[in-house]
Amino acid sequence: MNIFRLTGDLSHLAAIVILLLKIWKTRSCAGISGKSQLLFALVFTTRYLDLFTSFISLYNTSMKLIYIACSYATVYLIYMKFKATYDGNHDTFRVEFLVVPVGGLSFLVNHDFSPLEILWTFSIYLESVAILPQLFMISKTGEAETITTHYLFFLGLYRALYLVNWIWRFYFEGFFDLIAVVAGVVQTILYCDFFYLYITKGTSAYVLPALFLPPRVFRSDLVQHAPNMALAPKAQLVSEKHFNDHPIKFWIKVFSLFAFPSFIVFL
Repeated sequence: MNIFRLTGDLSHLAAIVILLLKIWKTRSCAGISGKSQLLFALVFTTRYLDLFTSFISLYNTSMKLIYIACSYATVYLIYMKFKATYDGNHDTFRVEFLVVPVGGLSFLVNHDFSPLEILWTFSIYLESVAILPQLFMISKTGEAETITTHYLFFLGLYRALYLVNWIWRFYFEGFFDLIAVVAGVVQTILYCDFFYLYITKGTSAYVLPALFLPPRVFRSDLVQHAPNMALAPKAQLVSEKHFNDHPIKFWIKVFSLFAFPSFIVFL
């Protein structure tokens, strides 16, 4: 195992732990997309079914079990223990528009047409877009808590480090998995603008990925109308009504995320 994969795994684990601690300490899941967490639980469940068929190492098995346990613990806290604090009114992303295309793509493009391999491929594709409900929720509310931005940052860092890991493995081990690489690139693209805002704006309570901003809302407008981001009224940034003025453009962007990897893999 190289250092990039190890640090990637640790970044992934850090993101999950940060989210769990945030929910438990504040006794609230406000600002957290339950739909994204359900998708991540589905990702880990379908990816790690090989726990019943093979053993690679103690580290590998332990990390798989931790990811599964933490994902379901998060879902439990959101939908059961702290259900009263869950903001379902803003967590309205239509996840069927992710699950159904991903399921179809996993049947069409995979390494081997077997149940375990199809489910593994499904998990790879789904993970690349599982964060969309969370980003969609942030864009509707116009805000994200500091802890939530830390969570998103470490998730993006995990995927970026895995891209470097694949480059390392290609040059030093001769290993290359086109499906995982293309899906990883798509997932990293979703975080790129968030990284920019995270670094340049710090951990402001208002962090909106530009991918989901309506075309009429530009960063210059935000700076001009709200120089003090921490004190700016939410309505000055982006309102739900303003965002919903552009549903077609939003779904075109989502569709492009599926079209791009499909085109590359078929080539």
